[in-house]
Order: sequence, then C-alpha cells, then structure tokens
Amino acid sequence: MTDNEFDVLDELYFLISFDDLLNQCNLTTDELKSVLESLLIKRWVKCFKNTDEEIPEQEVDFKNSFKQYNYLATKSGLFAHNSTS
Repeated sequence: MTDNEFDVLDELYFLISFDDLLNQCNLTTDELKSVLESLLIKRWVKCFKNTDEEIPEQEVDFKNSFKQYNYLATKSGLFAHNSTS
C-alpha cells in the first residue's frame, strides 16, 4: 500500500464526496483520481451515487464520473488499512 493510498483510506471510514475528500487530502485532482482508481481495482473502495445508493461495480463509470461519486472503504480496504497502521 502506498502512502497516498493509506492517507486516502484514512478518510474513507465514512462516506465522503470527491470534493470533500480532495479538501481533506493533500493531493491534486489527478493524484486523487489515480489513487481512487487504484483502490477501486483492489476493491478497497466502493462508489455511491448519493448517500444511500451504492453503484454496482460493473456500472461504475470512473473515468467520466469520478468527481460525482461519493466514496467509502470496503471491509477489505479497512482491513488492509488497519494492518499497515
């Protein structure tokens, strides 16, 4: 796990919008996009349309809609985060 992945996962214990996550992390938009994409590939993060509607993995259009999504760490993401801290 990279330092940036660790820092982003640290903010994903609760559902958070992309903009709020960007404000919390010391990353550029492109850096955060790259980290989130990596976390999605590892299945350590889930995407939500709003606060209660998870987007099925096969329907996530990350490339075009990453700024509109809300994010939350998965159980495996939290486990990975806690085993490195």
